[in-house]
Amino acid sequence: MEATDRVVSWRKSSRSGGNGSNCVEVGRAAEEILVRDTKNRTGGTLNFAPGTWQRFLKTN
Repeated sequence: MEATDRVVSWRKSSRSGGNGSNCVEVGRAAEEILVRDTKNRTGGTLNFAPGTWQRFLKTN
């Protein structure tokens, strides 16, 4: 299933640059966390299990 087929609540990452470049959006859909490029929203997503995403946040 593609991210566009899911009900996703997207938000711009607080770590994104303010000038419009290097921006990513993070979304939550059912049982996964999704990450996509703001400038290329249809270009695909990275999908993470919630536990994996939490471990990533703790290490960065």
